[in-house]
Amino acid sequence: MDCEKMLLMLNEYVDGDINPEVCEQFRHHLQDCNPCRIVVDNIRNCILIYKGTEVYELPVDFRRKLRDSIRRHWVACHGEITPE
Repeated sequence: MDCEKMLLMLNEYVDGDINPEVCEQFRHHLQDCNPCRIVVDNIRNCILIYKGTEVYELPVDFRRKLRDSIRRHWVACHGEITPE
């Protein structure tokens, strides 16, 4: 699994909504990729902080814009995401 695939499926991974084989690929990738591990750890920590609070569904367009913004920031900080 490469960083780009990881980012595309990150929400499903953190939520536990992907198949166990893909979870194993994520775990393997995270062992060797510190930037992705930091992203996942930060998301998990945010979830723990806000767990038990009321959940609001984000509009689809907002989620897309947020994802695109995060991707642009990632590329600016870490360079283009390329296949392994």
